[in-house]
Amino acid sequence: MGCRDLLSGLKPILLEKEQQEAIEHIDEVQNEIDRLNEQASEEILKVEQKYNKLRQPFFQKRSELIAKIPNFWVTTFVNHPQVSALLGEEDEEALHYLTRVEVTEFEDIKSGYRIDFYFDENPYFENKVLSKEFHLNESGDPSSKSTEIKWKSGKDLTKRSSQTQNKASRKRQHEEPESFFTWFTDHSDAGADELGEVIKDDIWPNPLQYYLVPDMDDEEGEGEEDDDDDEEEEGLEDIDEEGDEDEGEEDEDDDEGEEGEEDEGEDD
Repeated sequence: MGCRDLLSGLKPILLEKEQQEAIEHIDEVQNEIDRLNEQASEEILKVEQKYNKLRQPFFQKRSELIAKIPNFWVTTFVNHPQVSALLGEEDEEALHYLTRVEVTEFEDIKSGYRIDFYFDENPYFENKVLSKEFHLNESGDPSSKSTEIKWKSGKDLTKRSSQTQNKASRKRQHEEPESFFTWFTDHSDAGADELGEVIKDDIWPNPLQYYLVPDMDDEEGEGEEDDDDDEEEEGLEDIDEEGDEDEGEEDEDDDEGEEGEEDEGEDD
């Protein structure tokens, strides 16, 4: 065997060794990246905890100011596209008694949060406060628990007849109607509770933006009025044009009559 053949035989072995060493070095570098990511998460958590505490006095001040505005929270929920989809007519009536909403994240933040709804005396239930809490249990799995709603006689909105729903839902007479308040008893998927996440991450940071959303019905009404005005103007224009045409025809008839009289005079 010549030297050239020996070198060609060693080349694949050297390449495999280089690749193996590269893979080992990549693994070492990746471990360093993972270590830094974990350290960053811990640092970020500390910063979030710090500013979460700093925000609390401002949240308290905001709640005090909101209390001066009647129907602030029901208006905010009705104006939010995802929350409003869960509200029936009676849900809205019940939420008119809602005076305050508070979102509290647990101290380490990662373990969960609680949402509290404060109500005035109302004809639907006895509770002054309804709460729903989300947290990680000892095994690390998400779970939730909530206040048991003490409904007054005949006022349980989670069991209401579909006849109290709008006409579009009458075809579902044998189905259990949805209600905003069924959320308090639904613990089927605590790790993906859409309404809880919407309230915590979207509404709670700045509820004013939804309270101030223009009423779509009013906008549609204004649009209809504008359309009616346009139609009326078009109708008046059509009438004017028809009037001009009629006047033109009358002028032509008058001219023809005058010409006929002149012809008769010449004959005489």
